[in-house]
Amino acid sequence: MEDSSYVPARFVTEAGPDALHRMQKSIESSRGPASFFTQADALLRKNLMFQKRKSCTNICTILFPVLICLLVGSLQSWVNIQLVKYGPKCECSCVETDGNGTCKTDSCSQNMMPDQLSPCPVPSPPKWPPLLQVPKPKYRATRDDIIPFTDLPDKSCKRTKSCPATILVTGGNQSFAKSLTDNFFMKNSSLNFSEYLGTFLSNFILGTDSRPMQTQFTEVAFLPFGSLYVVQPMCAPNSTHLVPFQVAGSPLEKVVECVQGLPLWRNNSSVINDELFKGYEKGNAEKTTNEILAAYDFLNSDEKILNVNIWYNSTYKTLNTIGEEPTMLRVPRSINVASSAYLQFLRGGANMQFEYVKEMPKLGMRIMIDLSSLTGALFYVWVMELLFPIILTYLVYEKQWKLRIMMKMHGLGNGPYWTISYAYFLLLSSVYTLCFVMLGSITDLKIFQLNDYSIQFVFYFVYINLQIALAFVVAIFFSDVKTASVIAYIYVFGSGLLGEYLFRYFIEDTSFSGGWILVMEMIPAFSLYRGIYEFSSYALQASHVVTSGMQWRDLDDRQNGMKDVLVIMIVEWLLLLPVACYLDQVVSLGDGVGKSTLFFLPCYWKKPSRSFCKPILQQQKSEVLVDLEKPDLYQERQVVEQLLQEPSTSHAIICDNLKKVYPGRDGNPEKLAVRGLSLALPRGGCFGMLGPNGAGKTSLINMMIGFIKPTSGTAYVHGMDIQTDMEKIYTGLGVCPQHDLLWETLTGREHLLFYGRLKNLKGAALSQAVEESLKSVNLFHGGIGDKPAGTYSGGMKRRLSIAISLIGDPKVVYMDEPGSGLDPASRKILWDAVKRAKQDRAIILTTHSMEEAEALCDRMGIFVDGSLQCIGSAKELKARFGGSYVLTITTSSSEEEEIERLVLQLSPRANKIYHLSGTQKFELPRQDVRIADVFQVVKEAKKKFPVFAWGLADTTLEYVFIKVAKGAQAFNELS
Repeated sequence: MEDSSYVPARFVTEAGPDALHRMQKSIESSRGPASFFTQADALLRKNLMFQKRKSCTNICTILFPVLICLLVGSLQSWVNIQLVKYGPKCECSCVETDGNGTCKTDSCSQNMMPDQLSPCPVPSPPKWPPLLQVPKPKYRATRDDIIPFTDLPDKSCKRTKSCPATILVTGGNQSFAKSLTDNFFMKNSSLNFSEYLGTFLSNFILGTDSRPMQTQFTEVAFLPFGSLYVVQPMCAPNSTHLVPFQVAGSPLEKVVECVQGLPLWRNNSSVINDELFKGYEKGNAEKTTNEILAAYDFLNSDEKILNVNIWYNSTYKTLNTIGEEPTMLRVPRSINVASSAYLQFLRGGANMQFEYVKEMPKLGMRIMIDLSSLTGALFYVWVMELLFPIILTYLVYEKQWKLRIMMKMHGLGNGPYWTISYAYFLLLSSVYTLCFVMLGSITDLKIFQLNDYSIQFVFYFVYINLQIALAFVVAIFFSDVKTASVIAYIYVFGSGLLGEYLFRYFIEDTSFSGGWILVMEMIPAFSLYRGIYEFSSYALQASHVVTSGMQWRDLDDRQNGMKDVLVIMIVEWLLLLPVACYLDQVVSLGDGVGKSTLFFLPCYWKKPSRSFCKPILQQQKSEVLVDLEKPDLYQERQVVEQLLQEPSTSHAIICDNLKKVYPGRDGNPEKLAVRGLSLALPRGGCFGMLGPNGAGKTSLINMMIGFIKPTSGTAYVHGMDIQTDMEKIYTGLGVCPQHDLLWETLTGREHLLFYGRLKNLKGAALSQAVEESLKSVNLFHGGIGDKPAGTYSGGMKRRLSIAISLIGDPKVVYMDEPGSGLDPASRKILWDAVKRAKQDRAIILTTHSMEEAEALCDRMGIFVDGSLQCIGSAKELKARFGGSYVLTITTSSSEEEEIERLVLQLSPRANKIYHLSGTQKFELPRQDVRIADVFQVVKEAKKKFPVFAWGLADTTLEYVFIKVAKGAQAFNELS
């Protein structure tokens, strides 16, 4: 489809370049400002080219999680191979055979040690006698200062290891409870239980002081290092026996020791609680001094009902998971003791048989260490957060090098900038995260494989959006890339370490307030940590138990914090985006002038007209003293005041009492950079600002382009106020700043294409404008325009900046020292380009070159100490401040007095301004001297003595500049 601005080549050939020029102007004047989508398209194209040149960096960024996953996956595979190679082997043995010697029943647990049980299948778990958890002899309850009950045994029994195992009893009916406790154990202590025990295990109350395991596939008490007791009402001397057993289908012999069970009455359950607490108050089973076997509260039990509460010992830790509560407790036998005693009370000699306890069958499984889950959340938090410094430094980079404000000054709105930048970062983050999850799944990382992918997608998608919004907010407060980068990496690594070594303990501590956890999760890094922590926990659990990881139904679990994290992140994301947009408009930190804090209120939407502002401006003018000795400045001010009264004007720029004061710092006084400037510039002209360094020229330009805010006064560009309508002014503005603001990796052509699109140039018109711009600044031939700007010399960069400022036919152009750093040939090219450009637009140009100002500027003003000292054309200024000739004569030193006498004859008001080794310069008033008289005097002098050289020159602009500047500085010093 052809662009509407396309110009047929045949018409161009027939009509000639003048017709083409007129048609271009017609097209450019009718195209209007660029729309949102045009600006977004321009920025997108520029970013794509910029990122294409950074393809290596982007690929490395995306491949980083890939390499991490490959590294962890490779390590995981190596660990699994080693576990298979050197891990425990499952040894099965035959339990029962038929008459032909064929195995009828086998078990894969008979010859296994506890470390083999986890991976091996157990189709028929062994049967183990139920045991009581008996306190070790040195920890059994005795009388002491802590528990002063007189019915407890004396502590001397600990030396002989003969202390009984105490059982505390209470209830509503003491006599009934006493009857039950008498039936707890077998009363015939003279029975030879060493023979009876191995056959009828259920008739004896067995116990052990060995620590319990997590499962009952193996009973530690029957292993060689385990202990075994039989609890009796009384124990005879020498009551330790080696007893043969038939346990779990295998015969074995085990040393069994008799321990006395000592039931003691307590008045109520509170007394028992207090006694138990004091006995276990040190909180460690290895250090407690008064452990009891069990405690029973029979409550309202009687002959018709058995209602009992039982205390049992759960302080021992498991062998395999030190530091965790045991998953298996020796409680069944304690219950059986009470129920069997009650049955005996009712039925006499009847006994409730309790033969064995048995674990559920289980399948075998491979021993695998899930490194992805064991490494914890810290590793993955760091990988995901590493995108934050990348996004932040990119945003701050554009601010530090003024590229953002440069794009803004050429018409790029905030909406397109935010949309395209956000979309790019979202795409980069999405590809980064997708590679991370996909490669993690391919490399067998369980944290990705076992958890529902849809939950992972939602979580990571919400987080990367929150991270981008956070980067936009944080970038507003930085103007230096290095500082932003350091702070970002401190945030990444600091928050990860705090999450792992502080926040994690708060999550796992059930006594810690859930409300405070929610408050901490409002920090995005902690939200990320909590989500990955939940993924890791579910994956680790699923890898040990045959089940799936986190599913959507698990979000309803109150112990699962993923639902709260998702809600918090979504709310923060939706809040941070408008906050970032607001702060971007209000905060000014190296990125232009910020708006009022209440700019969004309706009363700020209606911009005041020039007539509405006039009373205020009149009050400001009363503060300005007009020097009546400078009629040019007074006349300029009158013109400005008259133009402000008119509803419309053809003048492109009107500065009305513009003033800028920089506040004092470090004890220095405030700096008055611009002192109430009033200036009117029509279209079709170039105005030159001349002045020494520090005069305020750049401050004036910065106010006019919206980079800094005026202290008072204002200026109008085509009727639009720079304090309220700067975004509209930008659509027709061209700027060549003092320093070249370019992307090092983009070519000159790509720069011009980008800024041309921002000026709403399209199709053939855009291509032609770019070609003409490159030719006008001599960057077309030799393919210079297609080389990266980073390879350009200083002069070439300067010429490109000038071409950028002129592309798109801007109606107002500001050039801040455009000719600095240019060689004479390049300067001539620049002058020609500016002369062509100023025909139908207003140009303000600052320069230190008087030659450049005289060649380009229709009018000029000399700026000293923040104020205009004079204004007019070069001819007018030379006539006003010059008015004299400069005569230079070089003779021998002995003839200097004669030369001075001859010059005074020409004009008694002649002033010697220079004298060195026979060379003298004299200033001669123009009205006193005729050029013919000067020639005559020199002719006479040559007749009398040698004249080595002489010359007569008119006043130069440089002389005017020096004279005005010195006079103004002297006046300011006196005042």
